[in-house]
Amino acid sequence: MVFLAMLLAAAIASPPAGELQCGDEARLLNQDITTFDQDPRDGWRSVANRPGCRAHAADLLRAYRAMLQMRLDGLVWHEGQLRAELGQTAEAIRLFRRARRPDVVLGQSQVIWNAYVDATIAFLESDRAALLGARARLAATPTPTIMGRQSDGSLRASKPARQPNLDVVDGLIACFGRPYAEAYGSSDCRPESR
Repeated sequence: MVFLAMLLAAAIASPPAGELQCGDEARLLNQDITTFDQDPRDGWRSVANRPGCRAHAADLLRAYRAMLQMRLDGLVWHEGQLRAELGQTAEAIRLFRRARRPDVVLGQSQVIWNAYVDATIAFLESDRAALLGARARLAATPTPTIMGRQSDGSLRASKPARQPNLDVVDGLIACFGRPYAEAYGSSDCRPESR
């Protein structure tokens, strides 16, 4: 979640050099909701109370809401995975559809996530053509840049070797027609882990 907070903090416009700093967005975005929303000396209020920072506080609230929604999407997703593993396919599909995101959240494309969601739903619906189409969209999307903290505390951008979850989707394809728990969780279904 720290990475998510850093990503969303980057979406909040930074003031030009020499202008007032309004707060440590990554720290604020990682606060629990009570601290972020209710603490009169911390959270968004600590930013809004600084001269010239009210608009920045509004942007921070938007970013926190988006991050919170993405966390909730994650909970919905993980419940869906458990339902799918239990063979509760209709409920899993309903949850997976709820976990789908708008195409762009705070300026960040959600194509990778949505293609993964679509692939999983297609697998559960036994729709091989839709599964292959979602895999093609996932593979065709440029690999995202990920910020990693270095030993000296600095951040450095890097690109993962593969798209996130592409190996999972390849496993769903390799074990198409088998139970979700097997296709998702078995190393026999993941081409790279054989």
